[in-house]
Amino acid sequence: MVAEKPSLAQSISKILSKGSCTSRKGLNGACSVHEYTGSFQGQSVRFKMTSVCGHVMSLDFIGKYNNWDQVDPAELFSTAPAEKKEANPKLNMVKFLQVEGRGCDYVVLWLDCDKEGENICFEVLDAIQPVMNKGSSMDQSVYRAKFSSITDTDIWNAMNCLGEPNRNEALSVDARQELDLRIGCAFTRFQTKYFQGKYGNLDSSLISFGPCQTPTLGFCVERHDKIQSFRPETYWILQAKVFKGKDNPLMLDWNRVRVFDREVGQMFVNLAKTSREAKVESVSKKEKAKQRPQALNTVEMLRVASSSLGMGPQHTMQIAERLYTQGYISYPRTETTHYPENFDLKGTLKQQTNNPFWAEEVKALLSTGLNRPRKGSDAGDHPPITPMRAASEGELGSDGWRLYEYITRHFIATISQDCKYLQTTIDFSIGPEAFSCSGKTLISPGYTTVMPWLGIPLEENLPECERGDTFTVDEIKLVEKQTSPPEYLTEAELITLMEKHGVGTDASIPVHINNICQRNYVTIENGRKLKPTNLGIVLVHGYYKIDAELVLPTIRSAVEKQLNLIAQGKANFQQVLQHTLDIFKRKFHYFVDSITGMDELMEVSFSPIAASGKPLARCGKCHRFMKYIQAKPSRLHCSHCDETYSLPQNGAIKLYKELRCPLDDFELVLWTSGARGKSYPLCPYCYSNAPFRDMKKGMGCNECTHPSCQHSLNSLGIGQCVECDTGVLVLDPTSGPKWRMACNKCNVVVHFFEHAHRVQVAQESCDACEASLVAVDFNKTRTPLAAASPVQ
Repeated sequence: MVAEKPSLAQSISKILSKGSCTSRKGLNGACSVHEYTGSFQGQSVRFKMTSVCGHVMSLDFIGKYNNWDQVDPAELFSTAPAEKKEANPKLNMVKFLQVEGRGCDYVVLWLDCDKEGENICFEVLDAIQPVMNKGSSMDQSVYRAKFSSITDTDIWNAMNCLGEPNRNEALSVDARQELDLRIGCAFTRFQTKYFQGKYGNLDSSLISFGPCQTPTLGFCVERHDKIQSFRPETYWILQAKVFKGKDNPLMLDWNRVRVFDREVGQMFVNLAKTSREAKVESVSKKEKAKQRPQALNTVEMLRVASSSLGMGPQHTMQIAERLYTQGYISYPRTETTHYPENFDLKGTLKQQTNNPFWAEEVKALLSTGLNRPRKGSDAGDHPPITPMRAASEGELGSDGWRLYEYITRHFIATISQDCKYLQTTIDFSIGPEAFSCSGKTLISPGYTTVMPWLGIPLEENLPECERGDTFTVDEIKLVEKQTSPPEYLTEAELITLMEKHGVGTDASIPVHINNICQRNYVTIENGRKLKPTNLGIVLVHGYYKIDAELVLPTIRSAVEKQLNLIAQGKANFQQVLQHTLDIFKRKFHYFVDSITGMDELMEVSFSPIAASGKPLARCGKCHRFMKYIQAKPSRLHCSHCDETYSLPQNGAIKLYKELRCPLDDFELVLWTSGARGKSYPLCPYCYSNAPFRDMKKGMGCNECTHPSCQHSLNSLGIGQCVECDTGVLVLDPTSGPKWRMACNKCNVVVHFFEHAHRVQVAQESCDACEASLVAVDFNKTRTPLAAASPVQ
């Protein structure tokens, strides 16, 4: 049996084995295996429960098609073959599944019950079916468990009602993955290379495009444009203050609301001032209800978490998934807002009777009877999000508790009474002009006792009066005001727009919002408002200028509908894939041909690369100084040759002793991650253009296989890394007097021979471990050895 996450496997095996299982670590070290004896299909069997860690496989291009410099991005739409590769090679997940699955007769798939989970089902099956026992052709060996929460009842029900994995839903995910890979990579590679080669202060490592990500950014920029184009308009309102006896004065609202001409407003003031009395024309009292909320789905949870709890969508989903796998809430990815007919509302509520924050409300509901929940929409996926067991803040941590508290209060509110209040409206006439005022009086708080922030605000009671009564006019004046601009989109508003226009799914919406923040297209301001950066604005304006459909939500919404048809078995996977790729391939060619339209906008906002940076190292071709551009991605640019060279990121770059590479005569630079970290020299040209067949782009001198260069791996390599399998410990010749060697693959740093005068790697090797010997010169006054200098 296979679950989606290790914590889920542990919880399910604990329930099904009734606590009598043995556990051990799997060969990959990340997933445990839980074993116990039980009954399956009427026979006694040995159960083995383990998990994966999300997707086993990911889609990627093969070999050379991942090289940006060798492949035309247009080829990615059709020519470039894509294949499934292990999502995390370090986990050895395929090998782990095959070792554990070898010789098994049945497999029960406990993956999350959504389309992504269905896709992972078939990734697991591809790994283990070849090594399972082969039963007769009539025997069923693959089963799918459907569940929505980690409770004893739900897990046992799932085990007793096993079905089969849904191939169509898995195919819809395959289609989305391939579309996003081909479309996203083609546009991203082209525009990244085009603009990073021209502008020095873009401050973005990747200028990415995504079929969902870009429309998401489009919503933010659209609001920004409305703010920029807004021109305030002056308007006037009549403000009337009246009183009766010793009652507090009343401020009346003008029924005409406002006028945009001051003279017209003054005319109405003059008309109203003809009377010193305000006459009551009518008094109406209506009992109204503020409806309890519908059952909670993912999108509403994300909206509230952002607007009320100050938690970003990505962070919210991470917390919700943890609460789910620990058994505190039901499955947090659902579009449904309607409880199933057989949902145990009373049993779920009873679990909350001892919580001090809402125990009184819960006990009152249990004694008076639960109210029927409002009818919502049933998307046919999972029940709404509800609490599954009691919890405390100490168990869940700060953010975990805040989200759990909201989910629980929301659930209690859905089965409570509506909030009822009395709305009183008094209509007045002052001369020929009509005014009114209204107030609310609470009758019954209903669900707002458990969600007090939604309650009816306390207001001063309106004076008792009836038709024909008169009030004294205290003041009538004309007040000047101005229309105000809209504010930047909040995350909650953006989530609403994405849902409305069909951009992304309940599972992917947080990812797209997180992406536009990570790419430096928007920044998150106070109140979780999304303010586009210069780069985000220019990109969206450029798409609008070239092809508005690249940024409008219409095409992506249509694609999502096609993907849903694949999931329902109503559309052909290959036809949908090919049709969509054909559309975007034509759009890509038009985009490439029209890129100058976006470039004209870039020129206004960003500096040419030749005018950016500061001189650092000499070019090996023209021997002029190249400029070091620090803005992400940091790089070197030779304005004379018009060439740009990549550099390693997230560290400091400085000139390396004015030494030159023997292969191309470029001056070497030194990359360092700090005084305590590692550093290594590199040739800018070799780093961008691997000089030897066994080297890849992005390798420094510490990985260079030059046979005689004094900076290469051959000259400074000492021995195999103590942590990783592939790395070599290389002497850092700049580290004295606190000498160190660092792995050229991982982050291991080894300190040795402190206070040595000189350290050199010798030609000889150790007979025992084959590591290179090191020659060390100590100052006579600092040597740790009594009568030896130098030492080996």
